[in-house]
Amino acid sequence: MKSLPVACALAALAVVSVPAQARQSGLDEVVVTGARMTDYDPVKTPFVTLGKRADNLITTVRVVCDTRDLSQRKQELKATLRNMIKAAPGAGIELGLEGEEVIGRFDDTMLDAVIHPDGKPDTSVALLVVKTRVAPADTFDAATGRIKAFAEKTAKAGRTEILPTENWNLTLIGPQRYRGEVLALVAEDARKVAGTFGSDYAVAAEGLQLPLSWYQSGPLELALYVPYKLTVTPRPK
Repeated sequence: MKSLPVACALAALAVVSVPAQARQSGLDEVVVTGARMTDYDPVKTPFVTLGKRADNLITTVRVVCDTRDLSQRKQELKATLRNMIKAAPGAGIELGLEGEEVIGRFDDTMLDAVIHPDGKPDTSVALLVVKTRVAPADTFDAATGRIKAFAEKTAKAGRTEILPTENWNLTLIGPQRYRGEVLALVAEDARKVAGTFGSDYAVAAEGLQLPLSWYQSGPLELALYVPYKLTVTPRPK
């Protein structure tokens, strides 16, 4: 891997690997506790990180109905899904579709598409992502409480139930847009290191072409970084 001088650190900004949808808009919502997330390692994780509060807290909910008649079962599921769509804004909730990394939007044009047979006989299920915006003063309990209250209070048709999985994840909207801020912090730290050692030494950073990584630094907080290595070497005579 080629070493990059400190003066050229920000030139590495151009190279980044992101999902295809994120490359199109730059502001797709990515599940950051599932995608490219790493565990904090005091030996391998760079000291320089950018702290960010997550944009949303999310979980998957199972909207289940076991009414015996298939036609009636689907009607009850659709009615409950419509109730969820209607109640969501007032509850501080948004609804989305599951994806590997990027959260898609859900609306009432997708009702038939999300309903599938469940594992039990005469049972159908719809899987949705339920998310709530993480406010500056939010606690984990407050954010999860909004989702639980939404699932409990939304009107259910017939034998339908709304069952949160309680597998909580965090999302960031367009995480790649923070790359410049991270590299600026790296460059600032490198300049300080260079100043400490004096003019007889040069500082170089390796790995600045790598995509952003992150780890969860708190219940609703993330630390973003580039997995670079900083080295100090004597200047050639």
